[in-house]
Amino acid sequence: MAVRFLDMDQYKRRAHFEYFRSLAYPYVGVTCEVEVTKLLMYCQNRGRSFYLACIHAVALAADSVPELRQRIRGNQIVEYDACPTSHIELEKEGTYHYCTLHHDMDLDRYFEAAEEARHACRTAGVEEDDEVESAYFISVLPWLHYTSLIQPAAGGEESNPRITWGRYDLSASGEARMPVSILAHHALVDGIHIAQFYDHLKNEIDRFALEG
Repeated sequence: MAVRFLDMDQYKRRAHFEYFRSLAYPYVGVTCEVEVTKLLMYCQNRGRSFYLACIHAVALAADSVPELRQRIRGNQIVEYDACPTSHIELEKEGTYHYCTLHHDMDLDRYFEAAEEARHACRTAGVEEDDEVESAYFISVLPWLHYTSLIQPAAGGEESNPRITWGRYDLSASGEARMPVSILAHHALVDGIHIAQFYDHLKNEIDRFALEG
């Protein structure tokens, strides 16, 4: 996983970067309803985890937008060539553990590695890995088909995008739609970049349909 520093003297959003960093709550977030019928059918046909498939799709969609791979480090911006996910694994008693996944591999290997990582994290604590600067923070609200979501963030330089989704609902025609939320640091990300994320997410879901 390679990382580079952006040249701040040539950075076109330098004024935006400085302004939004000065705000008490410098984050921008959107919730959109996403059709996931093809993704659900893929998982049902292949016996795959819908949760893991969603993580894979949103990670690749986010990786397709350079601004979502950028992080604030001091007065500079670093950009990763790809970012892992740090997601939550729910336990029966209502608690959870964090689990880190990488998606730079074919789908068969991804699902195999993801299941291994899910099993391994059961013995871990609630702390995340030490190196989380590059990660997308993933969470899920499977009990609700919500229309909006307020996500916690530490503020300041914490610039990891947060991606969350809720319960999918089926229409009378069998179409599955699911709320998907993204929260990002406005010093790095604007509305156009969030829109690009949702466009790429649709493409990733369509790609699952090709896998059958």
